[in-house]
Amino acid sequence: MEFQCVEECSQCCIEREYYPSKKFGKIGVLILPEEKERIEKLAIKNKIEIKILPRIGISEKKDMLPTKILAYQLMGHEENGNTCPFLDKESGEKSPHGGLPCKIYNERPLACSAYPLIESEPIALDQKCKFCKEHGNAESNLNSEIESLLKIKEKMIAETGYIWRYATNIGEPEDQEIMESGWILEET
Repeated sequence: MEFQCVEECSQCCIEREYYPSKKFGKIGVLILPEEKERIEKLAIKNKIEIKILPRIGISEKKDMLPTKILAYQLMGHEENGNTCPFLDKESGEKSPHGGLPCKIYNERPLACSAYPLIESEPIALDQKCKFCKEHGNAESNLNSEIESLLKIKEKMIAETGYIWRYATNIGEPEDQEIMESGWILEET
């Protein structure tokens, strides 16, 4: 079966998840360092306020904060971290799949281009995606998504050092006491 977005669905642009646990808060859309400036310029061009935080960094020593950032994250504009700021909820227009349109669709981040593929071993479909829930798999039409995911994975390879994740402290109000903020050394 060929992958296609489900009519009226924009769920992947709206719902953000806690990752790798609630302690870290909700994550935003993964932005590679070379994409960050372009996304910031697109926000200015579209008169949209955005928030980009670090996501993954590396350091040479365990007791020092990251000296290199491997990835950033574009946070949702709602207080709980949901809804991509580039999702067009006001125009009344529809995207080609019948959901809400993206204001930067042709210039969207690689992570958006890779969806519904997720970074796992082996590469898998995100089971939170409505298409994936309904059909279980997609046998074709995912070449550009695979290419995008492989580019992201290539950039995430850290030759040496310690890997850090950035805790956003963004999420649902009832989770505030669980969540942390700032860099947390990833346990190995």
